[in-house]
Formats: sequence, structure tokens, C-alpha cells
Amino acid sequence: MTLSEPRQTATSVPVPEQRERDRSTLILLTLCSAAFMAMLDVFVVNVAFRSIGEAFARSSLSNLSWILNGYTIVFAALLIPAGRLADRYGRKAGFIVGLSVFAGASLACALAPNLWWLIAFRVLQAAGAAALLPTSLGLLLTALPVERRAGAVKIWATSTSLAAAVGPVVGGALVKASWQWVFLINVPIGVLALIGVVLLLPETKGPVQSKIPDILGAAVLALALGALSLALVKGQEWGWSGTATVVSFVVAAIAFATVVVRVLRHPAPIIDPTLLKVRSFFWANVTTILFCTAFGAVLPSVIFRLETGAHYDTLITGLAVAPGPLMVPFFAAVSQRVGRYLSVAWVVAIGNVLVGLGAVVMAVSAREQVHYATQLLPGWLIVGIGVGFTLPNLLAKATVDLPPAQVSTGSAIVNTSRQLGYVFGVVMLVAILGTLTAATNSDALDSFRWGWWAIAAVGLLSTFTAFGIAPARSADK
Repeated sequence: MTLSEPRQTATSVPVPEQRERDRSTLILLTLCSAAFMAMLDVFVVNVAFRSIGEAFARSSLSNLSWILNGYTIVFAALLIPAGRLADRYGRKAGFIVGLSVFAGASLACALAPNLWWLIAFRVLQAAGAAALLPTSLGLLLTALPVERRAGAVKIWATSTSLAAAVGPVVGGALVKASWQWVFLINVPIGVLALIGVVLLLPETKGPVQSKIPDILGAAVLALALGALSLALVKGQEWGWSGTATVVSFVVAAIAFATVVVRVLRHPAPIIDPTLLKVRSFFWANVTTILFCTAFGAVLPSVIFRLETGAHYDTLITGLAVAPGPLMVPFFAAVSQRVGRYLSVAWVVAIGNVLVGLGAVVMAVSAREQVHYATQLLPGWLIVGIGVGFTLPNLLAKATVDLPPAQVSTGSAIVNTSRQLGYVFGVVMLVAILGTLTAATNSDALDSFRWGWWAIAAVGLLSTFTAFGIAPARSADK
């Protein structure tokens, strides 16, 4: 008996609980892989720009920019309403629809016969991502045991941040085979994640009394952003006083005014105006837009400079870009230690200063003959350190003063502001650079310098707005 008792005790460990832990791990892996895929797609496409442009009759930079902007605009406009619809009608169903649309649109992107079909399929991809990303987090918070949720959210956030680090490298490697693989890689990942979700996850919903979000308002917001982006990126080509440019600006102004009216009058607006009355939340969103404008411009600026100035191929470009994003998780941890002694506003401000400083270093050290190690790498590393200080703290503290019932909505608004910043960053850079190639090396150098000075100016402006996000509560340390 004494010999058999230990064995019996060993086998008497609750098997269901162990299986539940294993199931939780699979759920976490499935949801994180899908979220990682959606964010990875944003960064791998940056590296594929030149190859896509060459494949489609050397398309202009202003036209190619819509591969990024079309995706980001629609993603930003639909992120909040898609999340609310999923809360109302079912998060698992929303996730499955979003994942299916994203994977199907990825395949369509790879098969696109021309640039404008590719942009149209990118817009469809964005609609899928808008449903995919918020529902993945919502499912994570409802499907896992309470004791595992905090750690799971950190892993989920890390997986989306990791996409920025590995995206350029993965994109460079895939483009070496063909630019279509940048999109095709999503298909097997999406299928596996889809199988995992169907088999592992239960259906969950939010409060049944939740109102249907303002879908028309989201569409008008996308129109406003699209018209403004079109005017800015095409203004130089069309002429700033040309009919097409003026019409685009007018459409953007009318659309933005319509969005404001709908936000104030609709029972379930895309942005709850009462949230913007919370001082720290308002300034967090302003800072997020400005900071992401700077970051949204500096990443493609480095890629374009390496590909057009140093004539790196896509794989070497991806490897050269990787050190900056790799600084982010390390200095995010450092910023947590710094945050013990400084307020979150100061930590975010320091990060914004570093991003601007990195752009200044690249502008000052730039020469006609590009040398990566001395002209780009130092400034790019400083930018990565700045992102590590700013982004995690900004996203974590933005909603600290909101009522608990509004934190999820507030988080969605902050992420929308983040995407809007990326749109403005790409638009700003394209408007300054004009084309992927310039008449002379000197012209190209001047364009990139102006671009980096503009990025530095936006970074400096976001440094001042960061001081508005100090939480009303003093418990932010």
C-alpha cells in the first residue's frame, strides 16, 4: 500500500485543471498569433514598397503610399464600431468574420492584377483587421481564467509590439522570393488560427442593451481622412491651387464637420465626447496622434533611404531596420524603472524628445553617399529607445482616469488615434519626399533632410502635449 500510495497521489492531481491550463495556453497562442499577423502586415509592406512599385510599372510614391494609407485609414475608422458590434453580437463570431476576411483579402492582394486592385484588397484587409484585433483581446479577457488574464494581456501586447521588430526582417526575406509572399504568408497562419478559434473558444457577448455604433459616422471619417490624404500627397503633382486638390480639401473639411456633428448627436458615436472631457485622456490622444505621426514617418524614411540611397536589397534593408525596434522592449523595461522616480508625463516626454533627437541626428549626419553605420544607425537606435520610453507608458496610462466601465472604449479610441498618427506620418513624408527617386543625389538628400527635420518638429510638439497626460490621481507611480 505504501508503495502504491505515492503513485495514486501522483495520478490524483486534478486532470481537468491541467487540461484547462493546456487549453488556456492554446487559446493564448491562437489569439496572439492572429493579432501578431494583423500588425505584422503593417510593417512587412513597408519593405516591399520598391518591389511592388517595380512590379506595377514603377508606380509613383504618392500612389504607392495608398497601400499603407488605404489600410490604415479604414482600420482606424472601423476599429471602434467593429469592436462594439462584436461586443453586441458575439466576439467569437466577430473574430471569425474578421480573420476570414483578412486571410481572404491577403490572398486577393497576392493575386492583384494592378496597383489599384491591390489597394482595394488592402482596404478589405483593413476591415478584417478592424474586427480581428479588438475581438482577440476581448476573447482573451473572457475565455481565460481570471488569474491568467493579466499575464496574457502583457503577452498579447508584446506580440503586437514584436511585429514591429521582426516585420522588416520577415518582409525583406519574403520579398527576396516575391513581393506576393508578403501577403500569402497570412493565409496559412489565418487558417490555423481559424481552426483554433472554432475548436477552442466559447462565444461571448457584451451587454445586450448596448447600442448599435455609428457605422455611417465611421464611413464618413474614412472619407475625411482619405480626402485629406489625397490632397496632401497629390497636391504637389496636381498643383496646390488645382481643381482636384481644392475639391479634395473641401470634401475633407465637409466630411470632418459631419463627423463632429454625428459625434455630438448620435446615440452611439464612434467617439464618446464625454470621454474627451477627461483631461488626461484628451491629452493622451493628442500626444498619441503626434507621436505616431513622427514614428509613422520615420520608419519608412529609413527604409526608403536604405533602398534608394544605399541601394540595399530588401533582406539587407530589413536586417538594417531591425536594431531600432529591438530597442523597444528593452527600454520599455528601463522606462518602468525610471517611472518609479518620475511621473508618466515625464517618461513619455523623454521618449518623445529621443524620437525627435534621433531624427535630428539622421538629418545632421546625412550625406549624398549613404553610410548606414555612421549616418542612419545612431539616430535610428535613439528613435527605438524613445519609442520604448513612450509607447508602452502612453498606452498604459491613457485610460487611467476613466470610469472602469469606459476603459475598453477608451482603449479603442487611443488605438484609433495611434492609427490616425500613422496615416498623417506617411502623408507628411510622401508630401516632403515627392518621389522615390530624385533628379540628383543632392536633391534626394535635401528631401530626406527636410523629412527628418519635420519629424523632429512633430516629436518636439508631442513632448509639450505629453505633460497634459499626468493622471488626476497621484497613484501613477
